Amino acid sequence: MTKEKIIELLEPYLEEGRLFIVDVQVSEGKTRQNITILLDTDEGIKIEECASVSRRLAHFIETNELIAGAYNLEVSSPGIDHPLTFKRQFVKNIGRNLKLVLNDKIEKIGALEEVSDEGITFKEEPKKTKSKKVEPIEAITIPFSNIQQAKVQISFK
Repeated sequence: MTKEKIIELLEPYLEEGRLFIVDVQVSEGKTRQNITILLDTDEGIKIEECASVSRRLAHFIETNELIAGAYNLEVSSPGIDHPLTFKRQFVKNIGRNLKLVLNDKIEKIGALEEVSDEGITFKEEPKKTKSKKVEPIEAITIPFSNIQQAKVQISFK
């Protein structure tokens, strides 16, 4: 089964746009096909919601005999270490620290302050100098098109 077919099959289970697809991966194992689906909501997805989608999708696949042979279906949330890929994910993480990798391979770490249709407003962490003087940093706007990867930074403070 292809990634596109899985996405098509998921559409009826996305609860009128509340749930959204973050990623779908389909791979062939030695003895079975592996399907991994990452879903989210603007408030954060619950394990019960993932389980419900998994049960309903598996039932549909089996009832309609869409996959010949064994398969493994995993439906979960993207997790904190998964890159942010959609505007909705950025909005959900306003106020958190992100690590950005820009298209020119420059890395920036700082706080996500705002999200617009075009990009994000980001306040980079100040760089410490040898004199331990901290220079204030202005918030900058970064277009989504210039962000190669964005990940939430976990803080244990």
